[in-house]
Amino acid sequence: LLLFGAGWTLATALLAWAIALTVGAIVGVIRTSPNPWLVRLGNAYVELFRNIPLLVQMFLWYFVLPELLPRGLGTWIKQMPPPWGAYIPAVLCLGFFTAARVAEQVKAGIQSLPRGQGMAGTALGLTLPQTYRYVLLPMAFRIVLPPLTSEFMNVIKNSSVALTIGLVELTAAARSMQEFSFQVFEAFTAATTIYILVNVIVVFGMRVLERRV
Repeated sequence: LLLFGAGWTLATALLAWAIALTVGAIVGVIRTSPNPWLVRLGNAYVELFRNIPLLVQMFLWYFVLPELLPRGLGTWIKQMPPPWGAYIPAVLCLGFFTAARVAEQVKAGIQSLPRGQGMAGTALGLTLPQTYRYVLLPMAFRIVLPPLTSEFMNVIKNSSVALTIGLVELTAAARSMQEFSFQVFEAFTAATTIYILVNVIVVFGMRVLERRV
Protein backbone atom coordinates (compact mmCIF):
# COMPACT_ATOMS: atom_id res chain seq x y z
CA LEU A 1 0.00 0.00 0.00
CA LEU A 2 2.84 2.38 0.81
CA LEU A 3 4.57 1.67 -2.50
CA PHE A 4 1.27 2.24 -4.30
CA GLY A 5 0.92 5.59 -2.52
CA ALA A 6 4.55 6.50 -3.26
CA GLY A 7 3.91 5.82 -6.95
CA TRP A 8 1.01 8.27 -7.02
CA THR A 9 3.09 10.81 -5.07
CA LEU A 10 5.84 10.66 -7.69
CA ALA A 11 3.38 10.71 -10.59
CA THR A 12 1.69 13.79 -9.14
CA ALA A 13 4.94 15.57 -8.29
CA LEU A 14 6.67 14.94 -11.62
CA LEU A 15 3.81 16.14 -13.79
CA ALA A 16 3.15 19.10 -11.50
CA TRP A 17 6.86 20.01 -11.65
CA ALA A 18 6.81 19.92 -15.45
CA ILE A 19 3.89 22.38 -15.41
CA ALA A 20 5.54 24.55 -12.76
CA LEU A 21 8.87 24.75 -14.58
CA THR A 22 7.26 25.57 -17.93
CA VAL A 23 4.73 28.13 -16.68
CA GLY A 24 7.15 29.57 -14.12
CA ALA A 25 9.85 30.15 -16.74
CA ILE A 26 7.36 31.91 -19.04
CA VAL A 27 5.99 34.10 -16.25
CA GLY A 28 9.51 34.86 -14.99
CA VAL A 29 10.55 36.02 -18.46
CA ILE A 30 7.38 38.09 -18.82
CA ARG A 31 8.13 39.86 -15.52
CA THR A 32 11.51 41.02 -16.84
CA SER A 33 10.30 42.07 -20.29
CA PRO A 34 10.30 45.76 -21.32
CA ASN A 35 6.51 45.69 -21.81
CA PRO A 36 4.90 47.16 -18.64
CA TRP A 37 1.54 45.46 -19.29
CA LEU A 38 3.16 42.05 -19.52
CA VAL A 39 5.06 42.80 -16.31
CA ARG A 40 1.79 43.68 -14.55
CA LEU A 41 0.17 40.51 -15.85
CA GLY A 42 3.06 38.39 -14.57
CA ASN A 43 3.03 40.15 -11.21
CA ALA A 44 -0.72 39.58 -10.89
CA TYR A 45 -0.26 35.86 -11.53
CA VAL A 46 2.46 35.55 -8.90
CA GLU A 47 0.56 37.53 -6.27
CA LEU A 48 -2.64 35.57 -6.90
CA PHE A 49 -1.16 32.10 -6.56
CA ARG A 50 1.40 32.97 -3.89
CA ASN A 51 -1.04 34.59 -1.47
CA ILE A 52 -3.76 31.91 -1.43
CA PRO A 53 -3.00 28.91 0.83
CA LEU A 54 -2.28 25.69 -1.04
CA LEU A 55 -5.10 23.83 0.74
CA VAL A 56 -7.64 26.45 -0.34
CA GLN A 57 -6.37 26.28 -3.92
CA MET A 58 -6.69 22.49 -3.86
CA PHE A 59 -10.35 22.79 -2.85
CA LEU A 60 -10.95 25.45 -5.51
CA TRP A 61 -9.52 23.27 -8.28
CA TYR A 62 -11.48 20.22 -7.11
CA PHE A 63 -14.84 21.64 -6.03
CA VAL A 64 -15.21 25.04 -7.73
CA LEU A 65 -13.54 24.70 -11.14
CA PRO A 66 -16.02 22.07 -12.51
CA GLU A 67 -18.88 24.42 -11.61
CA LEU A 68 -17.32 27.31 -13.56
CA LEU A 69 -16.74 25.31 -16.74
CA PRO A 70 -19.40 24.59 -19.37
CA ARG A 71 -21.93 22.09 -18.06
CA GLY A 72 -20.83 19.16 -20.23
CA LEU A 73 -17.14 19.57 -19.43
CA GLY A 74 -17.82 20.15 -15.73
CA THR A 75 -20.01 17.03 -15.53
CA TRP A 76 -17.35 14.97 -17.31
CA ILE A 77 -14.70 16.11 -14.80
CA LYS A 78 -16.93 15.34 -11.81
CA GLN A 79 -17.76 11.89 -13.15
CA MET A 80 -14.17 10.83 -13.84
CA PRO A 81 -13.39 7.52 -12.12
CA PRO A 82 -10.97 7.49 -9.20
CA PRO A 83 -8.16 8.24 -8.84
CA TRP A 84 -8.17 10.42 -11.99
CA GLY A 85 -10.91 12.68 -10.68
CA ALA A 86 -8.58 13.74 -7.86
CA TYR A 87 -5.26 13.31 -9.68
CA ILE A 88 -5.83 15.90 -12.41
CA PRO A 89 -6.96 18.73 -10.04
CA ALA A 90 -4.06 17.90 -7.71
CA VAL A 91 -1.52 18.12 -10.54
CA LEU A 92 -2.95 21.40 -11.85
CA CYS A 93 -3.11 22.92 -8.37
CA LEU A 94 0.46 21.98 -7.45
CA GLY A 95 1.76 22.95 -10.89
CA PHE A 96 0.30 26.45 -11.01
CA PHE A 97 0.96 27.09 -7.30
CA THR A 98 4.64 26.17 -7.64
CA ALA A 99 4.93 28.06 -10.94
CA ALA A 100 4.49 31.33 -9.03
CA ARG A 101 7.51 30.48 -6.88
CA VAL A 102 9.55 29.34 -9.88
CA ALA A 103 8.68 32.58 -11.68
CA GLU A 104 10.06 34.60 -8.79
CA GLN A 105 13.33 32.69 -8.90
CA VAL A 106 13.67 32.92 -12.69
CA LYS A 107 13.06 36.66 -12.47
CA ALA A 108 15.73 36.99 -9.77
CA GLY A 109 18.16 34.93 -11.84
CA ILE A 110 17.67 37.10 -14.92
CA GLN A 111 17.95 40.33 -12.95
CA SER A 112 21.16 39.14 -11.29
CA LEU A 113 22.92 39.10 -14.68
CA PRO A 114 24.83 42.22 -15.80
CA ARG A 115 22.76 44.49 -18.05
CA GLY A 116 25.51 44.28 -20.62
CA GLN A 117 24.54 40.69 -21.40
CA GLY A 118 21.18 41.72 -22.85
CA MET A 119 22.74 44.70 -24.60
CA ALA A 120 25.38 42.44 -26.17
CA GLY A 121 22.61 40.23 -27.56
CA THR A 122 20.91 43.25 -29.07
CA ALA A 123 24.22 44.48 -30.49
CA LEU A 124 24.70 41.12 -32.20
CA GLY A 125 21.37 41.59 -33.97
CA LEU A 126 19.37 39.11 -31.87
CA THR A 127 15.69 39.75 -31.33
CA LEU A 128 14.38 39.99 -27.74
CA PRO A 129 13.14 36.36 -27.69
CA GLN A 130 16.47 35.19 -29.12
CA THR A 131 18.36 37.19 -26.49
CA TYR A 132 16.40 35.44 -23.75
CA ARG A 133 16.74 32.03 -25.41
CA TYR A 134 20.45 32.08 -26.24
CA VAL A 135 21.97 34.57 -23.78
CA LEU A 136 19.97 35.28 -20.62
CA LEU A 137 18.06 32.10 -19.76
CA PRO A 138 20.99 29.63 -20.03
CA MET A 139 22.97 31.68 -17.50
CA ALA A 140 19.97 32.46 -15.30
CA PHE A 141 18.97 28.80 -14.94
CA ARG A 142 22.51 27.90 -13.86
CA ILE A 143 22.24 30.50 -11.10
CA VAL A 144 18.79 29.44 -9.86
CA LEU A 145 19.31 25.68 -10.08
CA PRO A 146 19.91 25.26 -6.29
CA PRO A 147 16.64 27.01 -5.28
CA LEU A 148 14.83 25.10 -8.04
CA THR A 149 16.03 21.92 -6.33
CA SER A 150 14.29 23.07 -3.16
CA GLU A 151 11.10 23.78 -5.12
CA PHE A 152 11.18 20.30 -6.65
CA MET A 153 11.44 18.83 -3.17
CA ASN A 154 8.59 21.07 -2.01
CA VAL A 155 6.37 19.74 -4.81
CA ILE A 156 6.99 16.19 -3.60
CA LYS A 157 6.15 17.13 -0.02
CA ASN A 158 3.19 19.37 -0.92
CA SER A 159 1.60 16.50 -2.85
CA SER A 160 0.48 15.21 0.56
CA VAL A 161 -2.21 17.94 0.53
CA ALA A 162 -3.94 15.97 -2.24
CA LEU A 163 -5.21 13.50 0.35
CA THR A 164 -7.84 16.11 1.24
CA ILE A 165 -9.54 15.60 -2.14
CA GLY A 166 -9.28 11.82 -2.11
CA LEU A 167 -6.00 11.04 -3.88
CA VAL A 168 -4.37 8.03 -2.20
CA GLU A 169 -0.80 9.26 -2.30
CA LEU A 170 1.86 8.33 0.26
CA THR A 171 0.48 10.22 3.26
CA ALA A 172 -3.06 9.03 2.55
CA ALA A 173 -1.78 5.46 2.22
CA ALA A 174 -0.03 5.70 5.60
CA ARG A 175 -3.18 7.13 7.14
CA SER A 176 -5.23 4.29 5.69
CA MET A 177 -2.76 1.74 7.09
CA GLN A 178 -2.94 3.14 10.59
CA GLU A 179 -6.73 3.25 10.52
CA PHE A 180 -6.95 -0.46 9.62
CA SER A 181 -4.05 -1.74 11.73
CA PHE A 182 -3.90 0.88 14.54
CA GLN A 183 -0.10 0.90 14.02
CA VAL A 184 0.25 4.69 13.87
CA PHE A 185 3.95 4.86 14.67
CA GLU A 186 4.95 2.17 12.17
CA ALA A 187 2.81 3.50 9.31
CA PHE A 188 3.97 7.10 9.49
CA THR A 189 7.58 6.18 10.24
CA ALA A 190 7.62 4.12 7.05
CA ALA A 191 6.04 6.98 5.08
CA THR A 192 8.56 9.45 6.51
CA THR A 193 11.42 7.14 5.52
CA ILE A 194 10.12 6.93 1.94
CA TYR A 195 9.81 10.73 1.73
CA ILE A 196 13.39 11.11 2.97
CA LEU A 197 14.73 8.54 0.50
CA VAL A 198 12.95 10.15 -2.44
CA ASN A 199 14.15 13.64 -1.55
CA VAL A 200 17.73 12.44 -0.98
CA ILE A 201 17.69 10.94 -4.48
CA VAL A 202 16.41 14.27 -5.84
CA VAL A 203 19.16 16.19 -4.04
CA PHE A 204 21.94 13.97 -5.37
CA GLY A 205 20.45 14.01 -8.87
CA MET A 206 20.27 17.80 -8.89
CA ARG A 207 23.84 18.06 -7.58
CA VAL A 208 25.00 15.99 -10.53
CA LEU A 209 23.04 18.28 -12.84
CA GLU A 210 24.59 21.36 -11.19
CA ARG A 211 28.10 20.05 -11.81
CA ARG A 212 27.29 19.29 -15.46
CA VAL A 213 25.95 22.78 -16.19
